[in-house]
Amino acid sequence: MERKGIISAGNWLVDRVKIIDHYPSKGNLISIDRVETGLGGCSHNVLVDLAKLQSGIPLYAGGCIGNDGDGQYVLDTIRSNGIDAANMHILDDVATSYTDVMSESSGDNTRTFFHFRGANARLSAAYISQMHTPARIFHLGYLLLLDELDKDDPEYGVVAARVLDMLQKEGYRTSVDLVSEESDRFRHIVVPCLPYIDYLIINEVEAGATIGANLRDNNGKLDRASLEETAAWLLSKGVKQLCVIHFPEGGYAVSPQGASCWSSSIPVEKGGIVSAVGAGDAFCAGMLYAVHEGLSLEEALRIANTSARFNLYSPTSTGGAPSMEKILEFITKNY
Repeated sequence: MERKGIISAGNWLVDRVKIIDHYPSKGNLISIDRVETGLGGCSHNVLVDLAKLQSGIPLYAGGCIGNDGDGQYVLDTIRSNGIDAANMHILDDVATSYTDVMSESSGDNTRTFFHFRGANARLSAAYISQMHTPARIFHLGYLLLLDELDKDDPEYGVVAARVLDMLQKEGYRTSVDLVSEESDRFRHIVVPCLPYIDYLIINEVEAGATIGANLRDNNGKLDRASLEETAAWLLSKGVKQLCVIHFPEGGYAVSPQGASCWSSSIPVEKGGIVSAVGAGDAFCAGMLYAVHEGLSLEEALRIANTSARFNLYSPTSTGGAPSMEKILEFITKNY
């Protein structure tokens, strides 16, 4: 059987953005002006972005949600986008993951996050072993934010590595994304997984954290030589097909066979960015589409950059997701 399609499994969560004038001092009260609700998390963002491409690639969702209203909201969204929900595990004894976002309308629009890991923390190797699809690519994310998969494993180092090995043996091409966090866990969790990853798609902060380096200089300028060295190091540790590192200025991709490509993003007009929430997932979705379709590295990076660019014009994680027709029209005019 020739595999076709993409399954994304991992984080599913509800974002409740509560608009307030300012964040109160400890012990004090502030009124909430309005509440905006949407979905987030790696799996939701990547799959919805892929669905909006209208490419016809079969899409499958995997993960754990609670048997509650938020869980039903997740399922309704999956199905309304034409995504197969058969591999979503509904748990009775834990709530769906959510984040309360306190967004200040005054000053510099600072946002403060309160995250409940909920059902996402229960996604285990056992649940993933029950996910069966004819998809070609299995995308897993975010590592470092999936408690069961981030645990130590006596044989593989971490459970996620065991899971990725299992998926490759089942015939999937594996893809992985990480969460950006300030911690020293990157090398411990990510490095053991590298030999079982076909496509590693991460940003420059995550790549640097994995090797313990800053890929920007003191002025914030991207160090291209260091980034190339980092990608080469990640490949040397086992990434099988492609290492892709993205950043606001564009993206870089390199294969173990030595093929490589830099591609600059097209700058957004001053004041045009509404929000960067979900931009990395939008880049990832464009890249997954391209590798699924066997496109060149140059084509892949241009599609991924453009997908991320459209995302910047929306306040939500997927509200700006374009069709493939729109992406190709932009590339023709601007690259």
